[in-house]
This record gives sequence, structure tokens and C-alpha cells, in this order.
Amino acid sequence: MERRLIATTRDCPARLVPTGDPITIPGNTFVTLTQSLGGTYTIIFDGNMARIDSEDADALGFEPTRLTFEPPADGRIDGNQVQEALRSVFDPEIPVNVVDLGLIYAVDIAGDSGAVNVEMTLTAPGCGMGDVLVEDIRRRVAEVPNVKSVNVSLVFDPPWSREMMSEEAQLELGLF
Repeated sequence: MERRLIATTRDCPARLVPTGDPITIPGNTFVTLTQSLGGTYTIIFDGNMARIDSEDADALGFEPTRLTFEPPADGRIDGNQVQEALRSVFDPEIPVNVVDLGLIYAVDIAGDSGAVNVEMTLTAPGCGMGDVLVEDIRRRVAEVPNVKSVNVSLVFDPPWSREMMSEEAQLELGLF
């Protein structure tokens, strides 16, 4: 994506990257949009990288992005839809979704209870954006029909390494 200078239309909550600290970007402030993927936005504000959630897209002049899925006729949770929801969550610094980045270790769908359990890791154990990514996953997977609860567990064994990335992601980032 080409970097683009835009002005905020109102005060806008954001999270500093990589610490995850909350900030507020004042209305009528110019920011540089560096990434717009999965309905979230990475911007540069006052020399710092920050991430803005989909529900605040209007502050940047965009429409919020919602996932839409056709409910399965059998009333069950569609695993492909869960994967699609997971692939809509992007690292704010790297233009790769969490699945192709290799951050998702396991997905268990408990169809009887409507629960989806996700085991994931981070590129670095101390990443301040961990809670933000966990919440993104909860929110996106919860949009899948028939999902009643989403549980996300952060695990660090085995430690993440770039070899866990898909070949496509490695090619995208020039690592393959």
C-alpha cells in the first residue's frame, strides 16, 4: 500500500505499536496511513506508529469493515468461515495475516457448545500488541454464524520463528 496523508475527522482512540499503549489522536490532525488490512489501520502520528480499530474507521474517512458469512444450513460452525475470520486479522507492523504469519497454533471447534478455542503465539513474547491481537481474533471469530464463545490462549511453546510463516507470507516479505 502506498503511504497516504489523511486528516482525522474527530478524536480517535488508537494503540501505539509495538507497546499497545492507548492514545487519542485529536480531530483535524494529519496522520500518514501506512497499512489498511482486515478493517484495521496502521498510521504514523507525531512520529509514532499507531493502530486504529475498524469501529473507528470513520475518523479516517472510511467505513467500518464487518465480516459477513452465510449461516450453514445444518446450524453448525463452519471451520472454513473460522479460518476466513482468522485470516482477516493482521499484524499492525507486518502486512501479513496471523494465520500466514504462523501465529495460530491450534483451532478447536466445540460444535455442541458453540465454542471456538484458539491457541496462538506472538512474534516476540513481550509484544505489547498481544492483547490487541487476541481481542481482534475474539471479535472476528465471534462474527462467524453459530459461534457462541471464543477463547484465545497465548502460548509461547514452541517459540515462534519465521519458518512458521507460510511460503506465500515469506515471499510477500522477501524472506524466501
